[in-house]
Amino acid sequence: MIARDLMTQPVVACDVNETLARAATLMWDHDCGAIAVTRGDDGRLVGVITDRDICMAALTQGRRLDEILVNAAMAHEPIAASPETTSDELERMMADNQIRRVPVIDERGAPIGMVSLADLALESVQPDTNIRHGVAKLAHTLAAIERPRA
Repeated sequence: MIARDLMTQPVVACDVNETLARAATLMWDHDCGAIAVTRGDDGRLVGVITDRDICMAALTQGRRLDEILVNAAMAHEPIAASPETTSDELERMMADNQIRRVPVIDERGAPIGMVSLADLALESVQPDTNIRHGVAKLAHTLAAIERPRA
């Protein structure tokens, strides 16, 4: 399968200059743990922010979420996929970068969807899939994501 078939869409995104309170509200409203971060002038992907990023920023900065901008807590060099990226490539991206979600971008660099580890898990147990192989691959990816960082 490819990213286009796996991704959640439409993508949930916020602007780089919005507050963490806005990002957290979007995550709550859309029941997700990560959102794409764009720049208002061109809509291109400039980062990704997770619920953990928000928590850690609040803790380390000691300020309220409505006082901290997204650009102070987001991942600034997001790992992204094209709509044609295969599920094997997505798993490798997640494992190599220890991430659970990969934004999917169009040819302009604008986010159009998000593929999560859960999306890959669902794909691995489809009736037309070799379930044993799919689950083994997914377990390997999860183990790589969760390994302690050096």
